[in-house]
Amino acid sequence: MAFLKVDKGSIPGQILELHGERMVLGRHPSCHIVLDNAAVSRQHAQILESHGQYYIEDLRSRNATMINGKPIAGRAELHDCDRIFVCDVQFSFFLYAPVDDMPGTQVPAAAATDLPGGPNPNADTLTETPKLPPAKEAPEVDDSAADESSIISTLNASSASSLRLEIKPEAKLRAILGISKALGNTLDLNEILDKILDGLFRIFPQADEGFILLKDEERNKLLVKATKVRRGEDETSVRISMTIVKQAMQDREAILSADAVKDSRFKLSDSLTQLQIRSMMCLPLLDQDDKALGVIQLDTKDIRRQFSQGDLDLMVSVASQASLAVDNARLHAELVTKRDLQRDLDFATQVQLGFLPTHPPGISDYDFSDFYEAALGVGGDYFDYIVLPDGRVAISLGDVAGKGVPAALLMARLFSTSRLHLLTARNVAEAMTRLNAEIVSSGVGHRFVTCVMMVLDPRTHELTIANAGHMAPNLRKGSQQVTEVGADVSGMPLGIVSDQEFKQCQIQLEPEDAIVLFTDGISEGMNDSNEIYGTERLASYVATGPQNMKSLVTGIIEDVELFCDGRPQRDDMCLVAFQRTK
Repeated sequence: MAFLKVDKGSIPGQILELHGERMVLGRHPSCHIVLDNAAVSRQHAQILESHGQYYIEDLRSRNATMINGKPIAGRAELHDCDRIFVCDVQFSFFLYAPVDDMPGTQVPAAAATDLPGGPNPNADTLTETPKLPPAKEAPEVDDSAADESSIISTLNASSASSLRLEIKPEAKLRAILGISKALGNTLDLNEILDKILDGLFRIFPQADEGFILLKDEERNKLLVKATKVRRGEDETSVRISMTIVKQAMQDREAILSADAVKDSRFKLSDSLTQLQIRSMMCLPLLDQDDKALGVIQLDTKDIRRQFSQGDLDLMVSVASQASLAVDNARLHAELVTKRDLQRDLDFATQVQLGFLPTHPPGISDYDFSDFYEAALGVGGDYFDYIVLPDGRVAISLGDVAGKGVPAALLMARLFSTSRLHLLTARNVAEAMTRLNAEIVSSGVGHRFVTCVMMVLDPRTHELTIANAGHMAPNLRKGSQQVTEVGADVSGMPLGIVSDQEFKQCQIQLEPEDAIVLFTDGISEGMNDSNEIYGTERLASYVATGPQNMKSLVTGIIEDVELFCDGRPQRDDMCLVAFQRTK
């Protein structure tokens, strides 16, 4: 087990347990450890565990991650008592928690997964989605009603907490405690439903049959989730009247009927006539928002042992505990599903980051810097550096329409195929033309891609540019004048016209000249007044920004975030800048 101790930050002395194979540190609320610091990137770094060894990896943050005062490049192993620096936040890493600091300071990360309404007793076992029992759709029956009714009483099912305790107080408390104890050690819905019926049959010895229906939200149908009979010979005879069930769910009331067969509300229901139910209690299961999840119903066929008003009052109290258990189990299943999806998304994020360059090309007399951040963990922006066999360097930057997993999948294909064509084509225009033909013929749907490809010859300082519908890169001359380059040869985005022939242009880079490539996540950042950052504002910052490329890239990102004033990131952000230094 490993821990981080906050040495410097918002809560110095806080102990954070490192659990699971991956924990992300960053400013975004979805991170496992959220750092409220403007200098911290949204997903700044991650701590990985593998066979008892721990590693820290910088996630291409703009202000770097350091161990013991030294910045890390990519992934680095963590050792006991290492000091981790994330901007102004400082941690100490321990393989075992420092004993003196443990009392009152440990903050288990599992607390973040507590279910609504109270702590989750199984927070450390959320590893697989609970399997629900086989279910069948409840039958539809006639809902007509007549004049007479043998309903003895109804109770508001949502008022169980205010029911009079003087009505069978010992029985009520004993029943509630019994059900609560039975349900308190599981979050598996299958097991919960069985325990609910078992408990009700102990509380109500006159019950012959019982069942639980739950609503399937996707199909908008009630499904039979659990049944129980007193005698083995009745196992195949449990049937359901949807007339009574719908009445209970619609009015959110518990129904007590002395003789349901003669109850005029359900007079025309054939299922009641066939069942010959003499007395029954039907109660809706309500979630925390007072919405009906389903029903519990108990029936007795013995006319001498009918359910009473006291039984109904007692069952409503018990059903309130059952409702809470069912609702928690449902929320737990949803939480596990979301965690499974998030785990897959986290893995996809790691895979996608693996596509991107880990460091800029080392070319004499040139300074490179870049930034990448997806809006949804994975995204459709990409950039790449390729050192060609003759010593030239290809720089590419693209933006797949849309975001999220679909865009990321197309981005992965674009990454590999663009490399192939840049390495085999005679020039950058031919590489773009080949790439477009492949995307059109690949059957990826109606998504299109904007892309810029450049080839830099560091010996002659000539830059060749081809553009497929992307925003024109900015060229900053030594005099701090900014112009767009390659706009006059720009074609349509990739994936639209199969026989499109792309053109290219060449420019000569002089000392101190800088090129900035960007995606629309930069230029279309939006503030609360729905104003966009814009290409003109970007060009203005590039013209007056820092000479050093890392500082320029960092400054652009900070200027965009300042303009957006905390508004959530709407699109993937990608930025590449390079400068001829001599």
